[in-house]
Parts: sequence; structure tokens; C-alpha cells
Amino acid sequence: MSWNPALDPDIPIGDAVDAIETVIAPRARDIGGFEVRRALPSAARQMIGPFIFFDQIGPVEFLSGSRGIDIRPHPHIGLATVTYLLKGRLHHRDSLGTNQWITPGAVNWMSAGYGITHSERTDGKVRETGQDLFGVQTWVALPEDQEEGQARFEHVGAEALPLLEGEGKQVRLVLGDAWGARAPLKLPSEMFYADATLEAGAKLPLPDNHEDRGVYVLNGAVTVAGETYETGQMLVFRPGDRISLTAGPQGARVTILGGATMNGPRYIWWNFVASSRDKLDAAKEAWRAGDWAHGRFRLPPDDDAEFIPAPER
Repeated sequence: MSWNPALDPDIPIGDAVDAIETVIAPRARDIGGFEVRRALPSAARQMIGPFIFFDQIGPVEFLSGSRGIDIRPHPHIGLATVTYLLKGRLHHRDSLGTNQWITPGAVNWMSAGYGITHSERTDGKVRETGQDLFGVQTWVALPEDQEEGQARFEHVGAEALPLLEGEGKQVRLVLGDAWGARAPLKLPSEMFYADATLEAGAKLPLPDNHEDRGVYVLNGAVTVAGETYETGQMLVFRPGDRISLTAGPQGARVTILGGATMNGPRYIWWNFVASSRDKLDAAKEAWRAGDWAHGRFRLPPDDDAEFIPAPER
């Protein structure tokens, strides 16, 4: 998730981006008692379209009285976070004054632009009663002309997102346009993102109107061109190929995403994404300065008692 995207030496940045691999096996991490599986960026591929981070959150059961997810305020620049849940609830607060719970099937879009600070928690009654939590958080790299734009937040409920059903398929279009439908969020560049549930043997063609396309298997298995791919694998497809997924005997749930490729690689440091190292360095110094009243970053007004310090390196 967005509190610490990792400082792994094997993650490609800038000119170090390597060739594309067809299948990505995510790296599993234990974050305070629950598991996050990170598929992007990888040593094989930095982005799929503009999507530069892909984290599977859980599934995890938080018992009543447990701390759950408790991510203190932290900053972002140059990206948009996309939070989508399959189970559970998550509380978002940010420096724009947003105070929003997200529930399954809805989407939270937070565009950082020049800078934003937010927290992610499971607090209040959720902490008292406990919950099962399962979801996905992705990051979208912003185009260069929007990297230093105004921050914004938008929440869209599940009822407002297109839901395509039939022939053993249920597909919720979270972002962009695909299969003749369009989701309502205004986007900074061409992209699409969908949550698809397939019954056993159901077939789903990938959208053919996007250059980059990837599929992440959340549950079950899918077959593509006679090869079977299991839970936890991300598949990346060549542009222009006509691809169709077939669900395995237990069915499948998959995330499908992609879009137009960026005009160049992005540099990553902590929670920051930028087209140049200078922009990363400027944001790094601004967060370390801690001038919440007059500086580049503010703390969320409803959650300003603590924050995550910047890493030393």
C-alpha cells in the first residue's frame, strides 16, 4: 500500500528499466501483521500503461480489538492512488480535508500532483468489531505536464460504476473505457481498470482499444492460449494481440488494467514518483523540513497528531 512502496535495489528506475516479461510473480511482504503482495514495479516491468504500482492487500482477518491497518499521514507527489476493495472498509483522510470511508465496489481516486498528505486506517467501530479486508491499491504515474498540478480527491460509489453482466461474467469498470462502457472518473491520461468475476469456463476478451494490457489473478485460475495461470500471477500482453481469458474449473476473479504507455520511465523514491530526480529531491527536502503551516506539505486536518518520517536513504 501507499505508506512505503519499498526501496528494493532490484526495482528498476529511470534508465534501468529492463525488457518486458510475460508473467510477473509478486513479492510478498508482511506489513504489521498482514500481507501485501506487490506485482508492480518489478525487475521485469516498471509500468503497465500508466500503472506504476500494484499491491494486493490481504486477504486478512482483523479480530475485534486489533489495531488493523493504521497508516499514519505520509506524502505523495507525481502520482494518483487508486484504492479498490473486495471486502472490508478503509478510512481515508487527506490534507485537502477529505474524510472518506471506502467500501467494496467503490473507488477512491487521489491525485497528488505537486503534493498531498493522507492517512489510511481501520479505526472507530471497525477496530472494535474486527473485519475481513481484501483489496487492491494501484498507483498511476501522472503525465509530465500534470506532475506539479493541483491535488484532488474523488470518491465514486459502486452504484455509479458500469457493471457488465452476462454469459457467466460480471465485470465492474472502475476506470476508463472498455467493452463499450465508460467509468465516470475524469482521468489524466488514457487508461482502464476493471474487476471481473468469472464462473467456471466463462470467457472474457481483453479490450482491444488500449496499447498496454495486464491481468492479475486474485482468485482461482485462468487459461490463455492453452496455458493456465494461478492466483497471485500477473500477466502482461503484447500490444495488438487479440487475447481472451477462460476461467478455470473453480472460476476466477481478476483485475484487468492498462492504457497508453508513458513518454518515458519514472523515478521512484519512497512515496514519490517523478520524471526527474530533481523533483524527487525537492519533495524529499520539503517533507523533511516539516513546515506544515507554510511549506509544501500539510497534514490532514482530521489526522494531524503524527506522521511518517522520511527514510534515511
